[in-house]
Amino acid sequence: MTEVGFEGALAPGKLSQAAPPRRSSGRPVWEEPPTTAGQFGKGTVLVVVMALVLVPLYCIVVTSLSTQGAINQAGGLVLVPHGLTLDAYREVFGNGTVTRSLEVTFGITLVGTLISMVVSVLCAYGLSRFRSFGHRTILMVLIITMFVSGGLIPTFIVVTELGGYDQYWALILPNAVSVFNILVLRSFFSSTSTDLIDAARLDGAGEWRILWSVVLPTSRAVTAVIALFYAVGYWNTFFGAMLYMPTDQQKWPIQYVLYQYVNLGMTMPGVANSGYGGIHQQAAPLSLSMAVVVLTLLPILIVYPFVQKHFAKGMLTGAIKG
Repeated sequence: MTEVGFEGALAPGKLSQAAPPRRSSGRPVWEEPPTTAGQFGKGTVLVVVMALVLVPLYCIVVTSLSTQGAINQAGGLVLVPHGLTLDAYREVFGNGTVTRSLEVTFGITLVGTLISMVVSVLCAYGLSRFRSFGHRTILMVLIITMFVSGGLIPTFIVVTELGGYDQYWALILPNAVSVFNILVLRSFFSSTSTDLIDAARLDGAGEWRILWSVVLPTSRAVTAVIALFYAVGYWNTFFGAMLYMPTDQQKWPIQYVLYQYVNLGMTMPGVANSGYGGIHQQAAPLSLSMAVVVLTLLPILIVYPFVQKHFAKGMLTGAIKG
């Protein structure tokens, strides 16, 4: 009887019942397929986030196309469109201030992004080569500048004494380099495969050739991200214009024009006397302000999807096939 009971206790069925349950897949919890409740929760969060982003944009666009009567009826931003008109955009493009500011902003963004990327890439590549002269000292000095700065007034004095007041370069050079972006680029450049670099050196490539043909192609993702950071920073600049060119409206970037017309309620030059006879009515002030907002957002909304696609491509480049 004792042996029978002992064998029964050791039966495979009894052991499987006594052992703790185990997942059949053997994967961690975070790699398991989501439950129905989890998928519903994620979808709900995404819908709420999209609504928080798209509804204000929708209101801005509709208000820029609305008449003064529709704005008065809505009590501000228009949610339900009726009586749409393009008078605000006609007056914005008919007046040279906004179009000129767009040209200035495009120029500052292109030139500034080019200068910032060239300086940042060269500095990051030099700091990523551990045998380069003085790279540790330069790296420590750059890190210190992230926490200690001269301040606004010394910067203003330096720029004005160098002749930067009322000059375009005052909107570019003082903020041309970001130490944080350099450190990010340096981290990616340091992780470039040494096999690729050694193979390039055996083929007779110098440092410039290695940077252009080996390091940059394997770091497209991070360079695209950093370029976007710089471009958005230059596109959104308005504080530099407030400091260095507050009076010359012909040199104002679009963000400073937006600040003047929306936040300060400044009247657009020539709007008070603008008219189109009996064909078009004068645009509402709020419609004009929202039209400037749309023109400010539109280039970023157009460019960003293409840059985001480039991010995905860059993440797949640089792999060593063997």
